[in-house]
Amino acid sequence: MSYDLMVFRKEAAPKNEKDFMEWYSKQAEWTEDHGYDDPSNTSDQLKNWFMEMKETFPALNGPFASTDPNVENLTDYTIGKDVIYAAFASTQAGLAYKKMIELAEKYKLGFFDTWTGDILIPTESGKLESIKKSEKEKKAWWKF
Repeated sequence: MSYDLMVFRKEAAPKNEKDFMEWYSKQAEWTEDHGYDDPSNTSDQLKNWFMEMKETFPALNGPFASTDPNVENLTDYTIGKDVIYAAFASTQAGLAYKKMIELAEKYKLGFFDTWTGDILIPTESGKLESIKKSEKEKKAWWKF
């Protein structure tokens, strides 16, 4: 079983949950006219993210695939024009989540946790914020 996370260009993704999930479903059809294991097919922002991410989580496939058969944290990256989907070994979940968040903020990319449904978009400073309203915010809205 894999632990799947995704980073994306914030400019490409809708900013509300319903539209985002529809957009995500379209992205996950993998219908772009290129292979999905080569970072040369994506934006500079996502490519830079990938080049740093693979240092901690080496690629399973593609031009940067690890040749070391003993690597425990090989990761299957699916690279689209606006997204990179990463499937980690479930034993790597904690470290993978932490590294994905760290680098998403560094490169000002959005982050999607396919397990929890959390959708985070970077602010101008790069800090990630949820597009979902908290329960507290929802309750405050009803007071007006």
